[in-house]
Amino acid sequence: MDIDYAILKDELPKVTEASIGDEISLYERWDRSNQRSMMVIKTKISASICGSIEQHHNVRALLKAIDEQFETSYKALASTLIMKFSSTKLIGVQGAREHILKARDIAAHLNKLEVEMSDSFLVHYILNTLPHPYRPFMISYNTHKEKWSINELMTMCVQEEGRLFMEQGESSQSAHLAVQRKKKIQAKSKGKGQNTCPS
Repeated sequence: MDIDYAILKDELPKVTEASIGDEISLYERWDRSNQRSMMVIKTKISASICGSIEQHHNVRALLKAIDEQFETSYKALASTLIMKFSSTKLIGVQGAREHILKARDIAAHLNKLEVEMSDSFLVHYILNTLPHPYRPFMISYNTHKEKWSINELMTMCVQEEGRLFMEQGESSQSAHLAVQRKKKIQAKSKGKGQNTCPS
């Protein structure tokens, strides 16, 4: 259909009385392609931006106007994602895998919007969003020469999460036993005090 001819070629001078046969046929070819391209784009364009785009008679000008609309949207989206990314923190010991996947997903979206961040930065950033119980784990990473990929970080974090969870379970069990022991001692001392006869 030669539909992209007007997108690929500059607009040709309009036909005049002085135009020769080749100039006329080339202009007609460009004009036909321009009209078809405009028709296709206008039927496919999103209704949300349709009203904000000026009327154009040249397909290239129309595509440029559409690009400008999306450029503004991309900037706003990038700002929103950056705020979301910078506020992402892991609260508590559990959920390390989901936390890392969420941060990686936001970073991937930002990379598509040309807000690029390296895997190395992402690993360091995620480590710094982990809660206090993960501090020894972070120190361990910083003292090793090897750099981790995101997948390696996820594997290590999940292992550390399991270790911390078990550790917390043991400490809470110990605390529970200590409370039970204290209650028993208090109950015994009360019982002894009630059994003593007044003098």
